Amino acid sequence: MSTNLVTLLPELVLTITGVIVMLAEPLIAPGRSRKPLGWVAIFGTLVAAIMINGQRQFTNIHGAVQGFYGTLQVDTFSVFFHFLIAAIVIVTLLGSLDYFEGPTTHAGEYFALICFGATGMMLMTSSVELLMVFIGLEISSISTYILAGFRKGQATASESSLKYFLLGSFATAFFLYGIALCFGATGSTSIAAIAQGFATTQMPLMAWLALAMVIIGLGFKVSAAPFHVWTPDVYQGAPAPVVGLMSTAPKAAAFAVLLRFLFNAAPMFRDHWITLIQILAVLSMCLGNLGALRQRDVKRMLAYSSIAHAGYILVAYAAFPQEAVAAVCFYTASYAAMNVGAFLVITQLTGFNESARTLDDYTGMALRRPVLSALLGLFLLSQIGIPFTGGFFGKFYVFTAAIHSGYTTLAIIGLANSGIACFYYLRLLAALYTRPVTEPPTEAAPAQAFSPAIGVALAATAIATLMLGIFPNQVLHLAQRATPINMPPAAMVSVPPAP
Repeated sequence: MSTNLVTLLPELVLTITGVIVMLAEPLIAPGRSRKPLGWVAIFGTLVAAIMINGQRQFTNIHGAVQGFYGTLQVDTFSVFFHFLIAAIVIVTLLGSLDYFEGPTTHAGEYFALICFGATGMMLMTSSVELLMVFIGLEISSISTYILAGFRKGQATASESSLKYFLLGSFATAFFLYGIALCFGATGSTSIAAIAQGFATTQMPLMAWLALAMVIIGLGFKVSAAPFHVWTPDVYQGAPAPVVGLMSTAPKAAAFAVLLRFLFNAAPMFRDHWITLIQILAVLSMCLGNLGALRQRDVKRMLAYSSIAHAGYILVAYAAFPQEAVAAVCFYTASYAAMNVGAFLVITQLTGFNESARTLDDYTGMALRRPVLSALLGLFLLSQIGIPFTGGFFGKFYVFTAAIHSGYTTLAIIGLANSGIACFYYLRLLAALYTRPVTEPPTEAAPAQAFSPAIGVALAATAIATLMLGIFPNQVLHLAQRATPINMPPAAMVSVPPAP
């Protein structure tokens, strides 16, 4: 089999799936259900997951494989993130099958855009050439810009899409200018060539500026403070299942790119970029958690929470390369499980029109929807970091990696912020199980049971959240093997002085 084909198999399958969905959508009469198109998208994503497993077996035998003139590379690192993105997309699609029933006849476009967006995310994680990363970033971003405003009849949705587009464009400009400066300093946009060029460059100031620009551009994409200003408004106006997707999969791809760039292309400048990363981590954790304390809108609260989680993940970048990569991979996987699950529950509780928005609307929800409330409670406890959940082990691994590398103060700040986060998570949890002052009328119709598809999606996220906290070894082993090749040995990375 051609190595070019091997490096691009899942992306090809997802692209073809999206095209098929787009071509089939106009053939369905207006007013008819678009749910079959959702099943087509799910089937296509499952086939892509099978292709990813084939990539894993191929790399186990032949090692890392490069294609298209060295612009794409399939290794254990890219395979890990490919699996993660495919899992997030499948769960999101399952949770969205009933979401657009009735309110809109354009659900087929929604399913196709998710496939196209996943294509761009996977392309980002396997690219070892910055211009190819940029192409993947644009494919992913354009899809999510449209998805954010998919509830076209609501003003908040239009605001969400427009704000995401405008500020995302600024982020893209920073990233692209960083690529241009990398080329100016090294004469190449290949990560391997940039690493060689940075080591011998006669323009270190340009190299440092290039590093800063790339970090700023990716900082927008992962909603790290102070580049987080778009996050609360976009999360509030976007459809709940879209928020679950865009808060996890694009961030996972951006964190993967940041890992490759910092540890593969710029290890010699670690003393420079590590300071910037620490500042972003501290600002993200503090501003995210303090901002969440002031929120009454549940989606805005979780938006600020996602900013804080981006800060926790950035703490891992302070660690030595092998520990940093494993910690980032594991935390990203555990965060994906609990955050996608939380937004799927919100999708079921609020519906297309999002009838429950504030904490007051969730008061006494456990009396009406006990199963969904229990699942939301599980995901909230995991985000706090309660033992036997994926969130606990993810934070434990991140902070331990930082301490092993000498950044004890940074880990202590992270632990303190985890304590602050307890207040707003437990406030929502308490609202769920608080008896409302006014009892609901007895003649109210009972809540409908959710469909088997959403049941599978919720069960998958709940099981993943628990398994990552109780039996983390298998995923941890995969995360430890996900270190990109050409990582510098620990001896090349200076140990910071004790704080």
